[in-house]
Amino acid sequence: MEFNRITDIDSIVTHPGGAHKDDFLACSVMLHYITVPIFRREPTAEDLSNPNTCVIDVGGEHTPELNNFDHHQFPRDYVPTCALSLVLKHLKLYDDARIFCDWLETAEWFDTRGPVKTGKWLGVEREAMAKLNSPIDITCLRQFASHSELLPGNVIWEIMHLIGSDLVNFVQSARQRMDYIAENHEIWDLGDELKVIFMPRTEPMVDDASSGLGKFITTVDTAQGCVGLVYPDRRGVGYGLNRFNDDLRLEFTKISDCEDVHFTHNAGFIAKTSATEKARLQELLKMAWDNSISKS
Repeated sequence: MEFNRITDIDSIVTHPGGAHKDDFLACSVMLHYITVPIFRREPTAEDLSNPNTCVIDVGGEHTPELNNFDHHQFPRDYVPTCALSLVLKHLKLYDDARIFCDWLETAEWFDTRGPVKTGKWLGVEREAMAKLNSPIDITCLRQFASHSELLPGNVIWEIMHLIGSDLVNFVQSARQRMDYIAENHEIWDLGDELKVIFMPRTEPMVDDASSGLGKFITTVDTAQGCVGLVYPDRRGVGYGLNRFNDDLRLEFTKISDCEDVHFTHNAGFIAKTSATEKARLQELLKMAWDNSISKS
C-alpha cells in the first residue's frame, strides 16, 4: 500500500475492554497523521475489508495494505511483536524507534510474553515490574478503556494525539541528529584507552546535537569504546567535555584551575571550556584522564 493512503483513513477501530500500552500507543501514533474518531469495539468483516477503516490490535489480521494491524494470530514463538510494532513498521519508523526508544522492546515483550517472562528476560523479579508502573500510564489506559468512542476534542483523544506526535517527532529528530553526527564527527584515540568522540561546531548546527552522541557510541562500531564526549557549548563559543557512561577515569575537577576552563561540576563528570583548538581540547582531556583508577 502506498504511504499516502493513510490520509484516506476515516476511522480507527480497536478492541473493547481493558486497554494496553500497545493499542493505546499504536492509535496515538496514527493520530499524528490523521484526525479521525477511535471506536473501541469488535471489528466487522466490512471494517477489515475497508482500507479507510484502520483496525488496530484486534481482528486477527495483519494486512497493512488494508490498514489492519493485529498480532494476536502470530504463533507463540514469533519474535515479540505488538500492534505498535506493526504500525511503526508500516510508517517506516520501526527500525529507528528500536534504536532511540529504549522502552519499545520491553513493551513488545510485556504485551506478547506477559510480566513473568518479561521479568526473566530483563533479569528482574516479577514484583519489580509492578513497581515500575506509573499513575500516568494507569490513568491514561483506564480512561481510554472507559470510552467506546473517542472524538477530536475529547481530553483523552487530545492526549493521545500529543503523545503520538511527540513520539513520531522524537524518532524523526533523533534520526536527523544521528545522521548529522555520522557526517560530522571525529574519533580521537589519545592513547592509554582514552578514546573520545568530538563534534565540531558547524553552521547550521542541529539543535542539541550532543544528545545523540551516547546513542551513536553504542550503535556505531567505530565509536564503541569511547569514554568521553566533546561537543559545542550551546551557551558559549567553546566546548563541553563530558564522561560517557560515567567513566570515572575522566575526572574534570582536575582541570578546574585551568584559565580556559570556566565550569566544572563538583562531581567531576562535566566541564565547560572556552578553548576551541583541537590540540588544547585534547590536552585538557589528557589532564583529566587517570587510567589507574576503576572506571566505575
